[in-house]
This record gives sequence, structure tokens and C-alpha cells, in this order.
Amino acid sequence: MNASPQFGFTPGDILVVTGAASGIGRATAHQAAGAGLTVAAWDLDGDGAATTVAEITEAGGTALAVTADVSVAEQVDEGFARSRELGTVRYLVNNAGPSSAVELDFDEALRISVGSMRRMVETFLSPAPTGAAVVNIASVAGNVIGTASDWYCASKSAVAGYTRHLAAYRSHEVRANSVAPGMTDTPRLAGFASSEVGQRALERVPLHRMGTPEEIGWAVLFLLSPLASYVNGVFLPVDGGWTVTQ
Repeated sequence: MNASPQFGFTPGDILVVTGAASGIGRATAHQAAGAGLTVAAWDLDGDGAATTVAEITEAGGTALAVTADVSVAEQVDEGFARSRELGTVRYLVNNAGPSSAVELDFDEALRISVGSMRRMVETFLSPAPTGAAVVNIASVAGNVIGTASDWYCASKSAVAGYTRHLAAYRSHEVRANSVAPGMTDTPRLAGFASSEVGQRALERVPLHRMGTPEEIGWAVLFLLSPLASYVNGVFLPVDGGWTVTQ
């Protein structure tokens, strides 16, 4: 494996990352493996998850691909059963969720976007492993910035709120934090930076560029890690300073 920052993880501890076939989830899976974790890479796109795992394995890491829809209870149960064949799952990154560009019924969208994260956490904590930590991927949308999609704003606000609930009332089971990406150069935003609207948006970002999935992943790993052992309940924007200019 390539040299990686030392986060203090116990080598071989197991991390579940959802949405690991591309973007932030894929980057986080790679970085976690580089930090010595064993990664269960979950995604609806089974081939994409398998590709992530093949890349990690080729680089010297240990990973398992899991094809699962996190909004379906039976598939979550099956996914954790498979992941636990590796050992105790100690860490969870709740990254999977629909794109803001998708037209969804409001109630159904909240079930998929927020209900799925709660289901993942409940299953992860049954039973709760020692030293458990979770990072839920929220967004600057909903907490700071509004979007045209009502369900997206509402669901991302709910993710941050649910994280605060976990931190305040279930800290005896899990340490919980959320990361809020700004504009990030993932497949979902392919071509955005070169578009007219993208250029206007990036003019308002003090760093004048989009973030990379890896830049989000490092923040996620820090919050999961023993280095952040007294960090609980935070909403961490990783947005190049976008929100402070609003």
C-alpha cells in the first residue's frame, strides 16, 4: 500500500462504507484500506463495488464487495451478515444516497435518504461494538445553502439532526459525527466546473475550485479515528470556505 497518514486505527479493524463504487465512498474506501482497515465496500452497483475492492486488493489492502440497497431492510441485514464474516465491524461511513438531480416523491426520498442511514446505524449497533464510530455524510445543502430540490435540503438537514441525536443520547454505544461536502468533483458533478453555472458558483468559493473526493475522505477518516476520540456530534463542512461567503 502507498504511505498513508497515521490515524491510530488498529490494523484489521473493519469499516463498512456505503456508496463505495465511486466518488467520496470509493475514495474513503481506498484511504481506509491504506490506513490499515479492512473495508466492506457496499454499493447498489455491484460491479462498481467489486472494482473498488479489486483496486484495494491490488494495492495490498483487504476488502470485501457487498451489493446492497441500503433502503431495503433485508439487504442491509444480509450486507452486515456478510461484512461480519470478516470480524467485528467497528466503523461505519453512511455515504450512499440519491443525487439531488433525481426527481423523487418527498416522503419516499426522506425514507431512502435518512431512513436508510438510521437503519444502517441500528443494524451496525446490534450489538454495539467497543469503540464504535460512525460518520454520516450530510451536505452544506439544507444546513446552510438551499437547493431547488426540497427533499434534498430536508434530508440533508435530517442527516445532521440525526447525527446530533446519536451524539447526545447514544454516546454510550457510538461516537457520531457528520461531514458536509460542498461542491465535489465526483461523477455526479461531471462537467459542472466547466459549465457557465459552475463557473459562477466557483467564483463564490474562496479556494476557487471544487473539492476532490479524497479531500472529503481524509476528513471522514479523521472523525472516525482514535485521533478524534473527543470529537462527537460535529457538523463539519468541507467546502473550500463556500458557506462562509453566503
